[in-house]
Formats: sequence, C-alpha cells, structure tokens
Amino acid sequence: MDIFEKCFAFTTAKDAIKQGVYPYFIPLTENEGTVVEYKGHKLIMCGSNNYLGLTTHPKVKEAVCKATEHFGTSCTGSRFLNGTLEFHEQLEHELAEWVGKEAALVFSTGMQANLGAVSAIVGSKDIVILDKDDHASIVDGARLSFGKIERYRHNDMIHLERVLKSLPEDSGKIIIVDGLFSMEGDLAPLPEIIPLAKKYGARLMVDDAHGMGVTGGGHGTSHHFGVTNNVDLIMSTFSKSFASLGGFIAGDADVVHYIKHFARSLIFSASIPPGNAAAALASLQVMREEPERIERVNQIGERMRRGFKELGFDIGSSETPVIPIFIGSDEKTFLTWKLLFDAGVFVNPVISPAVSPGRQLLRTSYMATHTDDQLDKVLEIFGQIGKQVGLI
Repeated sequence: MDIFEKCFAFTTAKDAIKQGVYPYFIPLTENEGTVVEYKGHKLIMCGSNNYLGLTTHPKVKEAVCKATEHFGTSCTGSRFLNGTLEFHEQLEHELAEWVGKEAALVFSTGMQANLGAVSAIVGSKDIVILDKDDHASIVDGARLSFGKIERYRHNDMIHLERVLKSLPEDSGKIIIVDGLFSMEGDLAPLPEIIPLAKKYGARLMVDDAHGMGVTGGGHGTSHHFGVTNNVDLIMSTFSKSFASLGGFIAGDADVVHYIKHFARSLIFSASIPPGNAAAALASLQVMREEPERIERVNQIGERMRRGFKELGFDIGSSETPVIPIFIGSDEKTFLTWKLLFDAGVFVNPVISPAVSPGRQLLRTSYMATHTDDQLDKVLEIFGQIGKQVGLI
C-alpha cells in the first residue's frame, strides 16, 4: 500500500472549496484588530484571541521595533545553548510575579510549552488525568510522556473523583485542565478540583492560554478563584492577550528548573525572537497600566452573552468573552458561517474532532477594542442569519 494513499483519498476540504463554503486558511489582506479585510470585503472580527486588542497598541509595536533594531530578528539558537537573552529572563521574572509563582520558563510557542512541560513531568509510570475538553496540546504532551492517560467528562467532579479513586495510591499523578476552555467559554471549577487533587495525592496544572489577561483581573483563572497557591503549575501563551508568539510555564522554582533541563521542545527549538519577547513584555506592562481593558473585554462578554440569549441562541455555559453558538451539524455550521461571512461578520466554525459530534458550533470571541456600534451590528446580523437558517 502506498503511504500517500490517504492523502489522495482526502477530498472533503477540496469539495468544500468547490462549493464555496470552505472556512479555513482565509488569507486576510488587512487586519486592523476589530476589522479585517478579505479581497476588498471588510468584516467585523469576532473570531480573534486578541482579547485586549494589544496587537495594534502603540507601546507594543514600539517595543517590537526597538528590540528588533537592537538585537536583530532572531536568536538563531535554543534557550539551552546560545538563544537566551537577558530579555528572556526579564520576561520570565515578570511573568512569574504576575501569576504569583516562584519561577517561569518561556517556550517558543504555547503548544511547545505544553508538549515540553507535560512530557518532562510525566514519566512512564505516572498517570495524567485530563478533562475531556482539554486542548490538543495537553493531550499530545501526555501522549509524548508515555505515561498512562485517564480522562473524565467535562467539568464533571463526580466522574473525576471516580477516576482518581480507581488509581493506585503509590503512582505519580497530575490533573491538567484548561482554566478557560477555548471552545465553550466556561471555566474549570478549580475550587472543586483542588480538594480532590489533595485527597488523592495528585498535582494540578492549569493551562490558562485563554484565561490570562481576561480572568482574575488579567492574572488568570487561578487568581480569579483565589486558589493560586493550590495550583502547582500555570501555563499560558503569548498569542492571545500578550499580542505575540510563544508560551510559558510557571511554578515552584525547583519544578521549573527540572522542566528547563528535560523539556525536549525547549532544548531542541530556537528561542522566541527578541521582538516577540518585547511584545509580550510590553503587553504585560499595558495590562498593569490599563486595567480598564480587562474590565472592558469582560463587560463586552457579558453584553454579548445577554444579547445572544435574548435572540434565542444556544450559548451553552459560557461565562467569558468566548461565546459559542451551538449549531449541531457540520452542514448547517458551514452554511451559517458562510452567510455571516458574506454579511460582514468573521467567526470560527468548529466541528469534530475539536468538539464532540452533535456539539458543532460557531466560536465567537471579543476584544476590548470592539466598539458598541460594532457589537450592535454583530447582534443584528446574527439575528437575521439565525432566523434565515432556523437557529432561532
């Protein structure tokens, strides 16, 4: 059998392209934050993770230019060898302080942070316990570890305890959850997870890629619940609220030191360029100086959740500026996306395996820089399209 046979047989995406309903890899010609352009067609962006709108902030852009002018475009080496700048260590120090941990370690992407940290910590005789809706990077990190993987139903504490109770007492165990779940916009119930972790001798890691900059006054979901001291590891990315590219893991100094010397995705990848580190550092400074951005994005989230509910849409259990619109089938999801796109609203269609079958949705997310007029327009268009396709 030709190993490429599966490639030749994959025609689903090609068929969608021919039908004009393919929603992925759209090459934008302009990106002004809340407004993007595709072939002259302007759309209100409601699918970005630029929660605080910092990708266009003057201080962030200036920091990138200055760092690039001083250090050049790349470090051309791994953190382990020649790729560590004082800039990286300053960023790590300030991130650790921001999330309330002793130390932090910067990776080249958020994906690599999870792959490296999880596979370094979890050994072949250990057990990693995952929420069924955890991000793919967490799952892949667990797979790379060669440890045993156990999963529990999303935010189901009864099922989690049942899983924990079934595990050997003498095994190493770690529970890993998203703080803010990126598809459905709900939060992990950390105050309920922590007692179970303590009871059954498990450590706890929170992936706060989407929560950082949004929840807990920007400090993340652990801070939101007031449980930072009871969370062992906190991970996040720079590609959302930090307006950059990269990721980090934070925790006790000894644990971070261990990850630093055993995370293959850190050791065998080039470090993030100076400009990316500068963008993340500047974004952190803006979060401190302009807390009103964090307040604004959460106010917008509350407003849009209320607006969608009043229109009659199913938004599940969202409690953040990430708001899903549940559709229920691939065909209707793509159709609704296309009608919204043509009407001037950019959202993200999400189907299996990113969500469970029957839970297909349109993922909407909002920025602190969205105007009230833009939000009103989005709700108006959603109302019109929702009636057209029979969602409301």
